[in-house]
Amino acid sequence: MLSTGALRAHLLAARLAGPVATSREESLRSYRLFAARDPRVLLGLDPEWGWGEGDLLRLMADKCGVSADPAHVNGPDVIDPELTLAGLEAFAGRLREAAVARAPVLFGTGHPHRLLGFYASLARALSAVGCVVLTPAQGARVDMATRFGVRRHSIDYVRGVALVREPGARPPGSATGVHTHSPLPVRIVLGALAEAGGPLPELVVGDHGWVCGAGQLGVEAIGLADTDDPALFVGEAEGRVAVAVPLDDAVRADYYGPLIRYVLDRASLPGAQEWP
Repeated sequence: MLSTGALRAHLLAARLAGPVATSREESLRSYRLFAARDPRVLLGLDPEWGWGEGDLLRLMADKCGVSADPAHVNGPDVIDPELTLAGLEAFAGRLREAAVARAPVLFGTGHPHRLLGFYASLARALSAVGCVVLTPAQGARVDMATRFGVRRHSIDYVRGVALVREPGARPPGSATGVHTHSPLPVRIVLGALAEAGGPLPELVVGDHGWVCGAGQLGVEAIGLADTDDPALFVGEAEGRVAVAVPLDDAVRADYYGPLIRYVLDRASLPGAQEWP
């Protein structure tokens, strides 16, 4: 069993929490854009409350541990490791509930280069205890805005985890996809499930638009979020995201290994012993 103290030490050493690579400037810019209802940072969420920049800064101080001082405008941002640990406990609790209920689950990530292994390990563990890991709309087209204009992408699955790829970039099944905040993929996936009449997910696990897009449509969703992703924490505050775990979502992929072990152990799922 990985102790809470050992995980806290790892979070700080790997800069998953404490001072993180996300800059204060990036975070504050995201809060300004969110307050202006810019879809690039709403991630598919349609906030019910009026969120000004000050409201968002106070929320993120409470949920992540960033400085609540509006005069603090530069340098690295900070995540309180105690809030990360609390979030991981709640995250594991939701996975445990899904496992007990043998619930159908959907996994999706906008950070495939970093977080694919984390989600794939959870997907395998849930599948091993009888949950159906859903993989609908394989190969479906997604037209997404990029800095070069709207470009055609497609939905693919790697080890049970949905991601989005550019056409021709890699063959299906390879562990490479695009970094995206878009909620369009989860909308397409959920729409395909509804049209087919198959089981809808009782839980969506992921990040960015996968979580906010699902939560906005009334599907229970849990995920990971950095200090410049206020949408997940707003969704949690408004009751449309079940759990948002504050951590740096773009460190080296292997740095998430101890988190896999911790979450699987806390969720009473198999496979924890496979991780250092």
